[in-house]
Formats: sequence, C-alpha cells, structure tokens
Amino acid sequence: MGLLSAPPCMQHITWKGLLLTVETPKPSISSSKLNPREDMEAVSLTCDPETPDASYLWWMNGQSLPMSHRLQLSETNRTLFLLGVTKYTAGPYECEIRNPVSASRSDPVTLNLLPKLPKPYITINNLKPRENKDVLNFTCEPKSENYTYIWWLNGHSLPVSPRVKRPIENRILILPSVTRNETGPYQCEIRDQYGGIRSYPVTLNVLYGPDLPRIYPSFTYYRSGEILYLSCSADSNPPAQYSWTINGKFQLSGQKLFIPQITTNHSGLYACSVRNSATGKESSKSMTVKVSDWTLP
Repeated sequence: MGLLSAPPCMQHITWKGLLLTVETPKPSISSSKLNPREDMEAVSLTCDPETPDASYLWWMNGQSLPMSHRLQLSETNRTLFLLGVTKYTAGPYECEIRNPVSASRSDPVTLNLLPKLPKPYITINNLKPRENKDVLNFTCEPKSENYTYIWWLNGHSLPVSPRVKRPIENRILILPSVTRNETGPYQCEIRDQYGGIRSYPVTLNVLYGPDLPRIYPSFTYYRSGEILYLSCSADSNPPAQYSWTINGKFQLSGQKLFIPQITTNHSGLYACSVRNSATGKESSKSMTVKVSDWTLP
C-alpha cells in the first residue's frame, strides 16, 4: 500500500533573522491524450509544475506503480509513459512532489478509454483480374452497423467515378473493369465517432496484353553477308511468349532473331508473334526485309 495523501505542507525556517516559509506546491497531472483508444495508443502523463530540488512519485489505484513493460518513467520520474492503455492501466493516477521538508499529492486522473477498433481487412473475388474484362468485388471486413467505411487508392481517398460502384453502406467496392494502371494498393478504413483505422494494403496483379509488338531495329535493306539481328518486345503481364516466322515459315521461339550471314534467300516477310496464355490474347507485327548482292564498281 502506498503512502497516505498529504496536503501542501509548510515549514518555518529562520534565516538571518527572517522567518521563511517553504511550501510544496499542489501538483496537477497533464495528459497527452485523455481519451486514448484501448490497447492501441500511447499516453504520456506529466506531473506539473516542474519543481527544483524535488522528487516525483506516481501512484495508480492508490498504490505505487506496479512493474510493467507498459509503464515507463522518464529519467526524472516527472513523466509517466503508458504504452498501449488498457482497462487495467486506465487509472486513477496521482503524482506526488516531495522535497526534504514537505510533500503534496495531486488530484486523481482517470483516462477515458475509447472502444478498440478491430484491424480491418479486404477480401476480393479475384486477385489476378484480366484488364478491361473481369468484374472485381472488394469487401471491407468486419461488418458492423457501428462503423462507416472509406476506401483508399494509392494513399488517396477513392474519388467518385461512374466506373466505381459502391452500395449505400460503402463496405463493398465494385469495379466493373480494371486497367493495368489501377493495381493499387487499395485500403479500406473503418471509422467510429472518435476516429478510424486502415487495413493493410492490397495490390492487384492485373493481367494484360500482349500489346502490339515492336521490332527493333527497323532496317529493311541489307547486303549479302551482313548480320541480321532483330529483337521483338511487347507489353504483357505475365510476359508473353515470342515466335518468329519468315514468309510464314516458323523459324524459332524467343524474342531475338539472329542470322550471322544473310543472303538474298533471306529476303521476305518477317513476323514476330506474341501470345499471353493467361489472357488468351495474341498479337503480331511484321516487316519486309530485302537483301541484295554486293555491286562491284
């Protein structure tokens, strides 16, 4: 059991014939947050005023502070840090200022705990939607009539758009289609009258492409004996499969086509074909290559 509370105490001291009175001021407790969210927010309590040559003591529920990793004191003991306030550490708290001749204790302070908000999470019907094809349904869990729901995209509140459908409660987010530029991250937030908390971010793996392939370099005229080196690329997720044909005849699979010594027999229509097995889409690009013999002067 802690010491009994003591009122401000005076002591009369004689100094050079003068009668001096030393009084310990009645302390008060200031709090960084009087209404913390249960088990989610830290609070610091400070014993005021700062008094020279005095020591500080703290009391909880009328007893000296228990040993706990949730309760930490500053170097001077003037400030008490509460790490994640629970109903067991909400108080009441008192602080006491002492000097060699007197002591005084503050009025008790009890923190008003706000209800703990559960960490929301997002469920989604498809984490690998096909671009401009699949309908996406996001749902913010848990469901409660006591919460309001807010959706976030790339750290910004999701703007109102004809493309985005949200039922009246806003807990469900419907995207009739999605593009490669809308992968996220997405977050949902639940709020009560005191504040809110966001979910962990969710990022989509949007499947798209292949787009129209590009062939490099775009040279079309060659001399016999020169090196022909062509490279084909196309935007695609997942990466596309590549194949080459010359005059409709399959040559090889891969992005690059290499012929170390080209001849006039290699003239013709060169085509790069790309396919994405995840989207089921195909695309191709062709170019005409003309090879001529060297002309002697």
